Amino acid sequence: MPATSSNKPYRVGRSKTGLGLFATKPIKKGTRIIRYYGPILDSRIPEHDDIENKYLFELNGRWTIDGSVRKNLARYINHSCRPNAESDVRPRERKVFIRAIKNIEPGDEINYDYGTDYFKAYLKPIGCKCESCEKKRKKLRAEARTERAKVKARAERKAEKAGAKGAKKKKLNGHAVGKANGRARA
Repeated sequence: MPATSSNKPYRVGRSKTGLGLFATKPIKKGTRIIRYYGPILDSRIPEHDDIENKYLFELNGRWTIDGSVRKNLARYINHSCRPNAESDVRPRERKVFIRAIKNIEPGDEINYDYGTDYFKAYLKPIGCKCESCEKKRKKLRAEARTERAKVKARAERKAEKAGAKGAKKKKLNGHAVGKANGRARA
């Protein structure tokens, strides 16, 4: 059955960062949305320790889920610094569920915080692209533009004043005169 099946409250769709998982129905706070699915890897097995992909979800120091399988639609959930969902890790059961921590409306992208280690390794070098960070960067850019405009305006006013002072002519008996070599000329 496709991901857009009527019994699923989500669909895979295009997001600002590539593909993402979007709500198709209202999802109430506390609702379990989807399971993060994939083969379980044991870090004690050397060939499992060598697997490198961005869909690895560590359950604990020993067990990791390889979420790169196509069946795992939860892998499309993107990171956000201000998420609307969170991971519910159950190491004993070797399962991870994603559940809503806010009410999510149809059309909203489902996202959760990937954690410090993932952020430092993958997101920080390129800059976080979540909506919250984009808004922050946009605000900072606007503030920087405003500050540059203020500095430029002050410099222009200062230059005008300096030019005006140099252009002022002395008056001698009510007539404007300029100075040449320290002497008044008419």
